[in-house]
Amino acid sequence: MVAQAGSVLLVETVRKSGLDTAISTALTPWRKRRAVHDPGKILLDVALAVALGGDCLADVGMLRAEPAVFGPVASDPTVSRLVDALAASGPKALAAIHGARFEVRQRVWELAGASSPAADGQVIVDIDGVLVLAHSEKQDATPTWKKTFGHHPLVAFVDHGQAGSGEPVAALLRPGNAGSNTAADHIETAQLALAQLPRHLRRGRQTLIRTDSGGGTHAFLDWLTRRGRWLSYSVGMTITDAIHQAVLKIPKKAWTPAYDAGGTERPGAWVAEITEMPDLSTWPTGMRLIVRRERPHPGAQLRFTDIDGNRLTCFATNTKGGQLADLELRHRRRARCEDRIRAARATGLRNLPLHDTAQNRIWLEIVSLALDLLAWMPMLALTGEARRWEPKKLRLRLFSAAAQLVNTGGRRWLRLPARWPWTTVISHAAVRLNALPNPG
Repeated sequence: MVAQAGSVLLVETVRKSGLDTAISTALTPWRKRRAVHDPGKILLDVALAVALGGDCLADVGMLRAEPAVFGPVASDPTVSRLVDALAASGPKALAAIHGARFEVRQRVWELAGASSPAADGQVIVDIDGVLVLAHSEKQDATPTWKKTFGHHPLVAFVDHGQAGSGEPVAALLRPGNAGSNTAADHIETAQLALAQLPRHLRRGRQTLIRTDSGGGTHAFLDWLTRRGRWLSYSVGMTITDAIHQAVLKIPKKAWTPAYDAGGTERPGAWVAEITEMPDLSTWPTGMRLIVRRERPHPGAQLRFTDIDGNRLTCFATNTKGGQLADLELRHRRRARCEDRIRAARATGLRNLPLHDTAQNRIWLEIVSLALDLLAWMPMLALTGEARRWEPKKLRLRLFSAAAQLVNTGGRRWLRLPARWPWTTVISHAAVRLNALPNPG
């Protein structure tokens, strides 16, 4: 009997995508002479363990217990030495891992075809901050703006839309006291994210950058729209006094009904454009300001900037034309990034297990690799509702399935139990992965 037999879907995704070869090639400089284990295989084994629910380097032991499924797995000291060596190399190691992920991402998107997030020639990148708590004096762990203690990394995800999930394209580790609206950090995160996209999507209006009000700064918007870049954006804005006064001057007939998540009119919510009211001369050319007014949910606390018992929100965009309700709904769907962050917390980002910042940067790359696999496998192998399953549900229903390993006719077969409710899903996913062309 083999435990975690359903995880062969992740193993096959690694093989079909060419991630194993790409990572091994990228980490060749860190392979010592006469070494038994390949550094790329070691790093991928840790990423697989994290994808299966592990939250520290030692959890690679669950793979070591099943060599028939995962192959030979390095010992804990070997894993620790590799992480230390990569951390000591700093930007060089990070660049090698980023390059391998970019190479594989292009192949996966090509294999996905119509299921690719860039199938229509456009892509949406969501940037947000996440608080990672620390329970010991780890390097750069400081008090946060929420009165907690830990780190405050910025992350970026490519949105797969309503039919799918999302995949990580950037993770910038920062101290806990890092600002939520630091333009330099947003720019660096956006640069890391764009470097993971196909080259034709790194500039131009077909790439949309979405953030909350933390990204609503002059410097960040100037960078997005600088000559030669011309990216689209949809960025939350703080309700300043100027915006507040402009909202007071909006005629009643200028408000149009807002949409709910399904694209139908939502009772008690309206949108309006105030681009011409406040002074936007110092902001990028073509910037539009759109406000939303809605009745708050029962029990919601109002703010001083709310008017007549209605909650106000505002965002800026440089998208020309289009109905205001459609633009506002597109911006509000940025909330899907919160789902991606929740999935990341359940996949190794609940805490940073190592002490030094350089080591935890490598850990963030391991988490990103795990999240890549958890996004790529459903995109390539699953259909329907299963395409949107989050990591916890994938682990419970698919990866945790046990099976009988049978050797016959010179081949190995995994016999899944017929009574397992999701055996059919696993089988169909394996067939879809097997039908994909091999790399190279």
